[in-house]
Amino acid sequence: MCGIVCGLGRHDIVPDLLEGLRRLEYRGYDSAGIAVRQSDGSLHRVRAVGKVIELSRRLAAQPVSAYAGIGHTRWATHGAPSEANAHPHISRGQLAVVHNGIIENHHQLREAQRTAGFEFSSQTDTEVIGHQIRLHLDHGLDLLDAVRAAAAELHGAFAIGVLAGTDPDRLIAARRGSPLVVGLAPDAAYLASDAAALVPFTQDMLFLRDGDVAEVRIGMVRVLDASGRPVERPLQRSSLTAAATERGTYRHYMQKEIFEQPQAIADTLDGRLGETRVLEAAFGIDAAAVLDRVREVRIVACGTSYHAGCVARYWFEALAGVPCQVEIASEFRYRDSVVPADALLVAISQSGETADTLEALREARRRGFAHTFAICNVPESSLTREADLKLMTHAGPEIGVASTKAFTTQLVSLMLLVLALGRRHRLDANTETALVDELRRLPAAVQEVLALDDTVAGLAAGFSDKHHALFLGRGMHYPVAQEGALKLKEISYIHAEAYAAGELKHGPLALVDADMPVVAVAPSDPLLEKLRSNMEEVRARGGRLLVFADAKAGFDGTDIALVEIPTDGIQHLAPVLYTVPLQLLAYHVALIRGTDVDQPRNLAKSVTVE
Repeated sequence: MCGIVCGLGRHDIVPDLLEGLRRLEYRGYDSAGIAVRQSDGSLHRVRAVGKVIELSRRLAAQPVSAYAGIGHTRWATHGAPSEANAHPHISRGQLAVVHNGIIENHHQLREAQRTAGFEFSSQTDTEVIGHQIRLHLDHGLDLLDAVRAAAAELHGAFAIGVLAGTDPDRLIAARRGSPLVVGLAPDAAYLASDAAALVPFTQDMLFLRDGDVAEVRIGMVRVLDASGRPVERPLQRSSLTAAATERGTYRHYMQKEIFEQPQAIADTLDGRLGETRVLEAAFGIDAAAVLDRVREVRIVACGTSYHAGCVARYWFEALAGVPCQVEIASEFRYRDSVVPADALLVAISQSGETADTLEALREARRRGFAHTFAICNVPESSLTREADLKLMTHAGPEIGVASTKAFTTQLVSLMLLVLALGRRHRLDANTETALVDELRRLPAAVQEVLALDDTVAGLAAGFSDKHHALFLGRGMHYPVAQEGALKLKEISYIHAEAYAAGELKHGPLALVDADMPVVAVAPSDPLLEKLRSNMEEVRARGGRLLVFADAKAGFDGTDIALVEIPTDGIQHLAPVLYTVPLQLLAYHVALIRGTDVDQPRNLAKSVTVE
């Protein structure tokens, strides 16, 4: 969702703000703006609807320079996309605020502030934050204390950056539920909602925790925790590099990230496999003691991560012999569920800041889940800090909104957990050895599947004029079909739905005709003959079939479009291989239809609000 970049420097900070905002474009936004402190103490603001390039053009037409400033890319929640609603918001000409999140009690605060004589120029919930801080400043509080007092009166989730015209040498930050990172350089200090915004300027970063309020100066950060006590937050050297977040020779980030999957999987496995076993130390020093007690697994996640959990459910039960339930995090939070004894709550999130997944983890703790486990791609995220155990996916930065390499590395990470837990239950040593061998083969196998890119691109033209598509799968490939449908709808805007193929005759078959492509994920597994019958039902109604199958499945390509998937040596991890051509299909269909592949409309990369 929205992006924050703030800075203080001994040089002109405006180019840094623009570069930081550009690096946050992948998060999704509809407007952008900056506010800077000028030499006379006044605040100067420039805002634009649309992309950061529009903001850059305005600044090029009317140049401005400053040593202190705050910037923001906004995703509309309260009020339509407009210049008036774009951040930063300024209170009484002296205090500028940028904000990620949602203030749930903004109506009440707005009424009280109107009574106190404040005027409003936007429909946003953010504007009340600046006025509330200004109210405390008018009552004699220092800027840091005023932000602390205002933050205590806000209900909801937020990350806040504050710049005052009367305070030239510092920024104030506050967070509750939304991430904030401080970056320190020899001649500058920065504040951002994502480390990716800061890597061109520094790799020395400090990650604020929930409830923190921080005073940021060049060369110094002072942090107070939720109770107002001074605390030390460790300065960390980020492994993220500026080059890792660039597109390179690829046309889109999504294309780059699809083709990075062999390396991302190899990196995720690096150091985690012994000769025949998974090395439990990868899960943390307390992992063995925790896994010894686990008798059941509950997975919570959203979107693509939810689909990864759904695949893993088959592995946990069929391979490990451990009961497993998978639930959408936003539903789990509000369902009065029974907490099983000795259950492991597994939370999956690419960013580690997904609001519903984080709150599901916290709700699980409140309900009495004994153990929590995070699978995440961002080591400094809230999710990894709050879970008992964690496993990093090592996918590297994923910029495209439609998740690709995060999904396949999540599947690999889940299989590692299945093996570590399964050896305590049903999984025998020979099966674990075979699965470890599959994991080792996987990066090369994915590379082979990527060689089908031209074949898939040729078939994408059949979707160019379509408005609907149906995806079918069975068993552990049903969630793969769901993920394929999600990718197609996300970036091509074709309405796509996935069904367990056995459900076809219970309703979806009524939609099938020559104008609705039907995509079938058809590996040669015990359910193949059942799936063949479902496909015949489609063919009998004049439906056009696109089938992804391995050579052993025995399809001859008659009356169907067939893509043969190389799966030699891969059995249980086949869902990873079948996912890749579905990603390629969505990508090439989107290219043909001319949609925005990396930043599809109405969507954001990191959903940090409910």
